[in-house]
Amino acid sequence: MITTRERHRNILDFALSSLGRRAGRNLSLLTMYCLLIFVLASLLFFVSALKREAARLLEDAPDLVVQRLVAGRQDLIPENYGAGIAAIRGVAHVEPRLWGYYFDSWNGANYTVIASDKPTVKDGIAAIGSGVARSRKIHAGELFPLRSPGTEPLLLEVGAIFPGTSDLMAADLIILTPSDFHTLFNFPQGKFTDLAVTVTNRKELPMVAAKIAALYADSRPILKSEIQRTYQSIFDWRGGMILLVLLSAVLSFIIFAWDRATGLSAEERKEIGILKSIGWDTSDVLLLKFWEGCAISLPAFLCGVIAAYCHVFFFSAPFFSPVLKGWSILYPQFQLVPVVDISQLLVLFFFTVVPYITATIIPNWRTATMDPDAAMRS
Repeated sequence: MITTRERHRNILDFALSSLGRRAGRNLSLLTMYCLLIFVLASLLFFVSALKREAARLLEDAPDLVVQRLVAGRQDLIPENYGAGIAAIRGVAHVEPRLWGYYFDSWNGANYTVIASDKPTVKDGIAAIGSGVARSRKIHAGELFPLRSPGTEPLLLEVGAIFPGTSDLMAADLIILTPSDFHTLFNFPQGKFTDLAVTVTNRKELPMVAAKIAALYADSRPILKSEIQRTYQSIFDWRGGMILLVLLSAVLSFIIFAWDRATGLSAEERKEIGILKSIGWDTSDVLLLKFWEGCAISLPAFLCGVIAAYCHVFFFSAPFFSPVLKGWSILYPQFQLVPVVDISQLLVLFFFTVVPYITATIIPNWRTATMDPDAAMRS
């Protein structure tokens, strides 16, 4: 008496030998299948890892950022706004911030410039990101000239270069003193770029934001949660744009797989007719085709996912990074922390493996229900 396990094993052996007789055709299908899974899984892994890194970096963001709007555009905020906001009940601290962007005509890159009054930052000395150092080909201790509105350029000494592990946040960053910041941009005294507000009870953030908006009609309070959602939406949007570009390739594979599954050759029909004539049941034939579909789709899925994992987390996804990282000139070089969302893999499995196996079984079921003599003659 043959057990169920032995029955499945025997049918699987026969399915593998049947696939081997059409090795060229099945190998081309397996290659295309694997490539499709690789591209889609790479996109899922890369977007998820970037969203996780962005969320981790934004954990240290201020609870509330207050900007001033003039004619719908961000403008400089006066110093007295900080005093008024600090007097609101529930506000623990208000920090005026000086930051802006510097366009480097030498290489066409935009740098993010931040003023810091920490004791480690001194006049005439700047800390720069590794991307800035690479683009300017400078090292620690060398002079770093920046063009200012005055007749003479602002000469800064490179005091430190941020390590490559911080590239996601600091690749294009320049940190200098408030005095050098005012000199570089001819920034007016008594005004700031925005205000970083710390609230004692985070549950009161919406209420504090409403009070700030009521106190200063030209202000725009931005909650930390809104900043986080914006970054998440940006990566989702960019990932969706890439997916739309790849949609033609996905549709081509679907058409190819459906044609492969539904267009049974005369040899395959004859094989099913012979199996039926020697005593195979319809369930046995369908089980055979099920294992054939699994023998193609499961290895393709596993190989594609493994290759995508290596592509993203070992080689930093060179195929997608220029689009998803978002820098125009200074591309950050960093190693993503591996993060795998099982639910996303299950969705990918459902939309790639299940349809193929289904498309493989249905046309074979039609042939398997025919008379064996008719199937062999057809």
